[in-house]
Parts: sequence; structure tokens; C-alpha cells
Amino acid sequence: RFVPKRMVPFSFPLSRCALWDPVPMGDVIGAHITYYRNPRLSLLEKTLRLAYRHAKQNEKKLLSCFLLGTLAVSEDGEGITLTIDRFDPGREV
Repeated sequence: RFVPKRMVPFSFPLSRCALWDPVPMGDVIGAHITYYRNPRLSLLEKTLRLAYRHAKQNEKKLLSCFLLGTLAVSEDGEGITLTIDRFDPGREV
């Protein structure tokens, strides 16, 4: 498959000890979630309404929060589903 030019290779921070040889070997492969699977997003209405209400009540322009859920592979192995079912407004500190 075609690998877009905007994708960048993995890089790790420098360290004193390396557990593997960092020299690249073999062909470049894509590691994007949609490279081999068809993604599907499922969002509960209750979660979306809670996040919207929280954002509307907050006076700040930037809002820190979390949307939590589960990732599942379909039975045929061709697709993945991300189900977002919880909203966490986070903490100010």
C-alpha cells in the first residue's frame, strides 16, 4: 500500500544503553491504524451530551478532558471499532 509522506518513522529518546541495534533493516512498512483495518467510531449520545455541557459551562478557551472507551477487533478481523462511552472532565491541577 501507499505510505503518505507525512508519516514519520518511529524515534526514541537517546539513552546510555540500547536493547537493540538501532540501524534500520528491511523495507519501510506503514504502522497506521487504518493501514490494514477499516475503523469505526461509536460514541454514546449520553457521553457526547455530557462533554458538550461541560465545555459550554467552562469559561476557558482551552479545555482539558478525557474521552474513554474500548477498542475491539471485529470477528472477521477486517475492522476495528472504537467505542467511546465515558467522559472525564479531568482536574484543574
